[in-house]
Amino acid sequence: MDYLLKPITRARLARALERVQGLNETEADASVDRVALHAHMTPMRFLGRRGSRFVVIHQRDVVYLCSEGGITKLYTAGQNYLVDPTLNDFERRLDPAVFCRLSRTVIVNLDYVTEVDTLIGGYGDALMKNGIRLEVSRRRLRYLLAKLEGISE
Repeated sequence: MDYLLKPITRARLARALERVQGLNETEADASVDRVALHAHMTPMRFLGRRGSRFVVIHQRDVVYLCSEGGITKLYTAGQNYLVDPTLNDFERRLDPAVFCRLSRTVIVNLDYVTEVDTLIGGYGDALMKNGIRLEVSRRRLRYLLAKLEGISE
């Protein structure tokens, strides 16, 4: 349909709204179908690299993904693997009902978060089921708490 880039001007927003309102029923249905198709494109499995081997990892087994020194790693309860996509690529593809970005360097599976501590300065600390603590940025702390409560922002 359309998209907007920041900074958004009132004129550009008005044009985008006019374009959406001007869609006929068939075009609107096709747009809804494209959105539904994209929703089903979230990965259910990941390929993690360990040496020369590739291991298939199911989405439910992913505890978190992180970027360390420009390398993206996927962590399960007992192992970690190298993965090719960047965190930004993963964030676009992952199901937002299951995964949440905590900072520039970490995306977590919400099912593995057991506790969130608020820290001085507005930061947070997420305790995972495997005992790992991950820092939550000030900007994303409220977002994480809302997602854990089941509220979409």
